[in-house]
Amino acid sequence: QVRLQESGPGLVKPSQTLSLTCTVSGGSITTNYYYWSWIRQPPGKGLEWMGAIDYSGSTYYSPSLKSRTSISRDTSKNQFTLQLSSVTPEDTAVYYCAGSAVLGSTSLRTAGQGTQVTVSS
Repeated sequence: QVRLQESGPGLVKPSQTLSLTCTVSGGSITTNYYYWSWIRQPPGKGLEWMGAIDYSGSTYYSPSLKSRTSISRDTSKNQFTLQLSSVTPEDTAVYYCAGSAVLGSTSLRTAGQGTQVTVSS
């Protein structure tokens, strides 16, 4: 059974870079034809797919966030990482890492529990 766990700071100041790491166990992030995504849910809003890295290391980003988002991976640790730059209070959300065979999916069927990130000075 694949398990994912998000880690990172819960509080980030405006204009700084938000960095989160997802540790995957019970499966490899190099599994063929699988996408590892970051998804977020702002308070009172729906799930938003932010971007993904696939089994080969190729990255994909939501057009609305592409200029501020970077996703990378460390295969030796079976981890992938999100960096979101120039954050504002509108980036306050619960952030999830998730795995899926469908690019752009917001399914949390295979996902971490989520981590609250608040952007505030």
